[in-house]
Amino acid sequence: MSKDVTAALVRRLQELRLATVRSQYEAVARQAAAETWGHVDYLRELVERACQQRQHNRIERLVKASRLALEKSWSALDLKRLPAKVAQQLRGLVSGDFLDRRENVLVFGPPGSGKTHAVNAVSLELVRAGRRVLFTKCSLLVQELLRAKRDLALKELLRELSRWEGLVIDQC
Repeated sequence: MSKDVTAALVRRLQELRLATVRSQYEAVARQAAAETWGHVDYLRELVERACQQRQHNRIERLVKASRLALEKSWSALDLKRLPAKVAQQLRGLVSGDFLDRRENVLVFGPPGSGKTHAVNAVSLELVRAGRRVLFTKCSLLVQELLRAKRDLALKELLRELSRWEGLVIDQC
């Protein structure tokens, strides 16, 4: 491909905000040539990579916005330490069906029993599956609601909170 054609292609991909396609079209073209792909297979691979990158970026944004503690993940949760019934219930929550049914989940137990870690781990798994979940402490949420009420912005805050599929309110 000539330099003029390449430059025009790069400009158009930039204009269309196709960063992944822009960064990978040459590598995929080399792979397509080496494996004798047709045009459709080349385009499919390029679009697939772009979709995967967008999904990855979306998940990263959701994780950041969720305010979840990344160290309190599912892999760091010691399910053997929990009663078998609780571990089974937590595994069931990871599917996110309760979000689809718009059901509340209450988790309670003695201090230090791992409640926060458990709900954080489940929530993080849901976010990594593409679900919108927000984690907040009760005291911070109350302060935010009171501030919004004082500033006559309660309706907007409630609208913003309603955009989340799940709202995890921790006691601390």
